[in-house]
Amino acid sequence: MSPLCEDHVKPEELKQMEPFYPLHAYVCSKCFLVQVEELVSPSDIFSDYAYFSSYSDSWLAHIKKYTEQVLQRFEITCDSLVAELASNDGYLLQYFLEKKIPVLGIEPAANVAKYAIDKGIRTEVKFFGVKTAKDLSGRYGKADLLIGNNVLAHVPDINDFVSGMKAFLKPEGVITMEFPHLMRLVEGNQFDTIYQEHYSYLSFTTVDQIFNHHGLALFDVEEIPTHGGSLRIFAKHKEDNSKQISERVFRMHTLEKNKGLHDLDYYTDFKEKVKETKRKILEFLINAKRDNKTVVGYGAPGKGNTLLNYCGVRTDFMDYTVDRNPHKQGNYLPGTLIPIYHPDKIRETRPDYVFILPWNLKNEIMDQMSFIGEWGGQFVVPIPQLAVYEPSTVMA
Repeated sequence: MSPLCEDHVKPEELKQMEPFYPLHAYVCSKCFLVQVEELVSPSDIFSDYAYFSSYSDSWLAHIKKYTEQVLQRFEITCDSLVAELASNDGYLLQYFLEKKIPVLGIEPAANVAKYAIDKGIRTEVKFFGVKTAKDLSGRYGKADLLIGNNVLAHVPDINDFVSGMKAFLKPEGVITMEFPHLMRLVEGNQFDTIYQEHYSYLSFTTVDQIFNHHGLALFDVEEIPTHGGSLRIFAKHKEDNSKQISERVFRMHTLEKNKGLHDLDYYTDFKEKVKETKRKILEFLINAKRDNKTVVGYGAPGKGNTLLNYCGVRTDFMDYTVDRNPHKQGNYLPGTLIPIYHPDKIRETRPDYVFILPWNLKNEIMDQMSFIGEWGGQFVVPIPQLAVYEPSTVMA
């Protein structure tokens, strides 16, 4: 049982009942799509959302590099339309806008979209699918470049979503999407990325099948390090002969097959690894408390809330957590009710351990918080397996 991972509790809500939902991932034995049950409607999750992309420096650097690469590779000009699905606070489209390229954001969370609109980024507050695609095509024309970063896993009806992309793409347009790679999730023991907001967990082979079913073809793929190991796919209309299929597409299919992603035993083994990780985390926290050590968190990400709730960690183990996002500060983590403060709280209280919840940003966080070494503080990273690091440690 787990609460919605981005549904932070406000101080005035502390005495109210919090909804918890079963959290189980299921594997299709035919197409090997991994999904969780749709127990909560997308409108309840995303209409008012606490995640803002612009609060990670490393993520912005990643996106700026992507922008430069895609402009070099494809013919995107001031006469093109660049559209992003789940455009968040305009973190990506701002870099195209700087180059005078017309942009359009589609973002269902009105509170987040407002920040993009305030930056001058044209944004439609809508959920995306075939109906929205036809509406936008009629009003803005079709997209030359259609982008979706970490959104494909967030849609309950993935077929309607992909069919919408087909309808919204120009005849020789390009789709690029990034999503956490299921293979890396399993190999990296990243169980904490499984939560209600992520309806699907995607392999390259499964995504290829879905896109192919809707008249789209994957013509290239890149492995990228974000979110513990992701894929960036490039798609086109099937009938577009202007783009050759990269050898990397065939290599990725072979890699996944050889790793065993088409075998149910692959996923059964993962389940046992997760249980052992829980035991190791609790063992560390129990021993730390017995030694009168103070443990605080860094970050209030969705993955962190999954981990803490699954392990049963409350304020008896973790005094508080901190986050750079002011929209989270002053609230409490869902389920665990661990308070969220500004990062300055760590310098003020001088804890023995800083438990990094967004472990995918560990290098950025360890660099920002290296000052904890002044009093002998150490970092704890729970995934892929629990490890303790000195502030001076350089991590790969």
